[in-house]
Amino acid sequence: QNILTVCFSVGYSAVALNHVIDFKEKKQEIIKPVSPSELFPSLPIVQGTSKRIKVLTRLTLVVSDPSHCNLLRSTSANIRLYDIIAVFPKTEKLFHIACTTLDVDLVCINVTEKLPFYFRRPPVNMAIDRGIYFELLYTPAIKDSTMRRYTISNAISLMQICKGKNIVISSAAERPLELRGPYDVANLGLLFGLSEGEAKAAVSTNCRATMLHGETRKSACGIVYTVKKPRKVEEEETAVPACKKAKTQA
Repeated sequence: QNILTVCFSVGYSAVALNHVIDFKEKKQEIIKPVSPSELFPSLPIVQGTSKRIKVLTRLTLVVSDPSHCNLLRSTSANIRLYDIIAVFPKTEKLFHIACTTLDVDLVCINVTEKLPFYFRRPPVNMAIDRGIYFELLYTPAIKDSTMRRYTISNAISLMQICKGKNIVISSAAERPLELRGPYDVANLGLLFGLSEGEAKAAVSTNCRATMLHGETRKSACGIVYTVKKPRKVEEEETAVPACKKAKTQA
């Protein structure tokens, strides 16, 4: 609750409560997510707006064997109850499977140690075409200098392949002191090899696109939202009749 209170104060409009399952541990079962209304009877209002913060449920599966992916391929009733589904592959083969075949919203990138494989362009491009996003955590970079080096190194190697596309930067914070505001996180994105526009998208529009991707996965329907395209000066000139052009030029 203290972590969410800090999120409200620094300006976040949506927060995902993460439930992590590591199949290496015994007796791991996917349970129903806890309803946010049970944890927070009245959600606070986002700072600077009149809207209440949105609390989402997220499931992260740590997979280290191809057999662990069968659970995602099956139609589990509890999986469909989560707003966001993420997978944390431990090997290159599992990373390829996650990018090409699994029906997930996020692919988590390990930032606490050196990656045991190199990123390949074909699976990364296929994941981008499928609307899957790659997640980078910034909390390990704050905790320790060694993990900071691994975080920046692994992030830059990913940017060389994906060219800054479909990146989401999140916290995975366990304490309020580990949280940073959206603008501070965007500045951290510059260290990861992102441009200024890509860093801002990693904490705003890309997160919204991940939420929409999760809604399409849950409902089995497409979601369309329109954006007004600004008209260019040349198009405005061609739209003016010739007689009016002559009068204005005269």
